[in-house]
Amino acid sequence: MSVLHKSHCNYTLIRHYHKHRPHKPTKSLNRNPIPFISDLKHIQNPDEALSIFHDYHKTGTFKHDYPSYSSLIYKLARKRNFEAVETLLKQLQFYNVKCKEPLFIGLIQHYGKSGFVDKAIELFKNMPLFDCYRSLQSFNAIINTLVDNGRFDDADEMFKSSGKMGFRPNAVSFNIMIKGWVGKGKWDDARKVFDEMLEREVEPSVVTYNCLIGFWSKRGEFNEAKRLFDEMISKGKKPNAVSYALLMEGLCSLGKFKEAKKMMFDMEYQGCKTRLVNYGVLMNDLAKRGNFDEAKGLLLEMKRRRIKPDVVMYNILINYLCKEGKVEEGYKLLVEMQIHGSEPNAATYRMIVDGFCKLGKFDEGLKVLNVMLTSRHCARLETFCCLVIGLVNNGKMDDACFVIEEMMKRRMIPDFWSWEALVTSTCSSDKSGHVLVSDLISSSG
Repeated sequence: MSVLHKSHCNYTLIRHYHKHRPHKPTKSLNRNPIPFISDLKHIQNPDEALSIFHDYHKTGTFKHDYPSYSSLIYKLARKRNFEAVETLLKQLQFYNVKCKEPLFIGLIQHYGKSGFVDKAIELFKNMPLFDCYRSLQSFNAIINTLVDNGRFDDADEMFKSSGKMGFRPNAVSFNIMIKGWVGKGKWDDARKVFDEMLEREVEPSVVTYNCLIGFWSKRGEFNEAKRLFDEMISKGKKPNAVSYALLMEGLCSLGKFKEAKKMMFDMEYQGCKTRLVNYGVLMNDLAKRGNFDEAKGLLLEMKRRRIKPDVVMYNILINYLCKEGKVEEGYKLLVEMQIHGSEPNAATYRMIVDGFCKLGKFDEGLKVLNVMLTSRHCARLETFCCLVIGLVNNGKMDDACFVIEEMMKRRMIPDFWSWEALVTSTCSSDKSGHVLVSDLISSSG
């Protein structure tokens, strides 16, 4: 499934800390800020967040309630520290803290993103144990998690059992299942769900039609996609920018770039404003075909039309530049996007670092990694290991040691090839490598 189609079918101690942290005025005039939550907003390290949580508890003057627990659990879940999350969930039960559904929906989604689908299912089933009512929202969250993780049979079984569970599926529920069937390439089954939707008198949304339009566009069946597009209009549903983008993607897949670009301008005459997603389709097609100058021209055209390119637009171009070995050009774009007020994300830095590593330019890769870490983004394990091996093989043992230390801070263990490079180098007279390997052995033990 294309990225476009998939993405749019989816729908210290307390006193010390207070003393040295400037206070911001509260926005609410009716509520006093909760001290722990105010402090938590300024903490990035999950271990430090837990420490502050326990420090507040030890004072005996502050009692953690639902807002405190939920704020900390969200932060820990984002950092994938699920062991601590489950400990806090047990505390919620032990202290009989009444919970709200959004907490569990958020956790189900985080479990899903991390691949812990069975834990997500277990949490959904155990929600009543926390004195929390399960609504259609949490039901939709769990079936969407199942579909996104390739557990479609489980999602289908749960969807068919919705009535027994006390849920009446809505448009979002049906959209998730249509997305699942479309993702498996089974059009007839997707259409059956759509027909069932109509039989149950559940009004299809624009998202519903976009899923179906995207199915045919991805296969280059533009006429069928356009037929569904026209059907949507006849049913009184106004196409959005994504609807047009999906048709444009279908045209591009047939090599009809000019027609796709014309459609982007024509859509405004139909009362639909051009969005970044439409430019993204054109950018992807141009960059994929190696037309980098024309792709860069799109950025200028967007600026003339007062449409600010976002990090996704830049990443499309940077990705293809790096694939073509034009990493220096990709790096210049990274700098350019910062100048124009768009902050690079983890993917931006990763593509540049990986690109330099593939060219054997490990010093340049290390410089970008430094900026990446300073920006509080983290590289993938593969990127770290590639840098370590490259630096070691080029005699840059001190730099390799730095990368390994950064990995250790993030609880990331080097792979076999990184170990081999380190050990081989350590067999020489390099003392820093010997100390580091000793530290790694003791920490992994």
